[in-house]
Amino acid sequence: MIRNKSHLSRSEKHERVLDALEAGIDAAHPRSVIEETVAVEGEVLHVADDEYDLRSYANVYVIGGGNAGGRVAAALERLLGDRITNGVVVTDDPAETDRIETVEGTHPLPSRENVRGTRKLLELADSAGKEDLVLVTISGGGSALMCVPDEALSLEDYRDLTDQLLRSGATIDEINALRKHLSSFKGGQLARRIAPATAVGLIFSDVVGNRLDVIASGPTAPDTSTYEDCRAVAERYDLTLPPSVDRLIETGTSGERQETPGSTDTVFDTVTNYVLADGRTALTAAAGSLRENGFDAVVLSAQIEGEASDVGDIHASIGEECLTHGGPFEPPVALLSGGETTVTVRERGRGGPNQEFALSAALAIDEGLVVAAVDTDGIDGNSDVAGALVDESTVTAEERNDAHAALRSNDAYAYLDAHDGLIRTGATGTNVNDLRVVLVGEPRGR
Repeated sequence: MIRNKSHLSRSEKHERVLDALEAGIDAAHPRSVIEETVAVEGEVLHVADDEYDLRSYANVYVIGGGNAGGRVAAALERLLGDRITNGVVVTDDPAETDRIETVEGTHPLPSRENVRGTRKLLELADSAGKEDLVLVTISGGGSALMCVPDEALSLEDYRDLTDQLLRSGATIDEINALRKHLSSFKGGQLARRIAPATAVGLIFSDVVGNRLDVIASGPTAPDTSTYEDCRAVAERYDLTLPPSVDRLIETGTSGERQETPGSTDTVFDTVTNYVLADGRTALTAAAGSLRENGFDAVVLSAQIEGEASDVGDIHASIGEECLTHGGPFEPPVALLSGGETTVTVRERGRGGPNQEFALSAALAIDEGLVVAAVDTDGIDGNSDVAGALVDESTVTAEERNDAHAALRSNDAYAYLDAHDGLIRTGATGTNVNDLRVVLVGEPRGR
């Protein structure tokens, strides 16, 4: 999975942390997750603890998308076979499928291909009737990949605003509040299109706290955000709204435009959402790998947010405390965390949250620590890498000014590339947020 693993495995500790990252990503892959959480016995579909008698439905459709969409579609086809009538998913990581059409789109910014594919899946949603079952695959990256802007907006204006939001340092909740209200698909609006058919959401969460209304902008979940929230986000981050966006928000706040469907809307009466995998899925597997290889493993949190460079510095400081004073955790120990950090982009460098986390940690560590961080979808920020692996050699005393300059210019990629620290996976087929590991001390028995 890690394409440059042999190059990065400079010591046993480096190899062990890379093994852990691979174990975490593999555990969250749709191939593994669908096998563990979805089953067919005779003509009964089991999802988690619920059952759906397939004989009760005239048609079974599969629609949706996101980074994991293609792999989920392939897993569902292996499971359900010709019981699937038709399907459409939009993803940036397509898989080979026969009955489900896979439309390859772009991420993190939407494109005309994304719109084309989403319109096709909406046509299928519209065709579903009361006697049909619609399996909706939803995963991280779905906000960009499943995209049909409101008819009052051009794709260019929607894309421009998305780019501003991603660079602003806004949280995913804040970003998605705007995405939902500028879309004809998100914020529960897909559920409106599917009704009255039975809808089953199969969700891979990349959102802290697994909030259904935030994952992929909540296409099958009640929306708790409002047009007033959109205005507040725009003002908080000093966004330059295209005139068409400004007018749309204004008509929403004045009550001239209908809000997205909320919890009391009857369109959700026939919708059941299941979170099949999340950040803790990856963390648990990564921790298990490290325990098997001579480390105690402690999950600090699966819900860490904040500026990536600040979070990296804090993680390194905890590791140094363990190494120097034997607490709060005695070495050899692996400190793990998940969640989603953000980057406030000030310069047009290359990198992403996990690279900035790692480089910031490298500035704070001494001998005895190895730190790694990846985005589990394999694409960190605006780069072609998953994240980075650093140790005490990444930033020497003579290079500290260069490392600080790389962080200031949001160009962690260039610095880490020059120091052989980038982790390359390509698209992984899943997305359950960030996975971070700090190794402290030497493994037992070595």
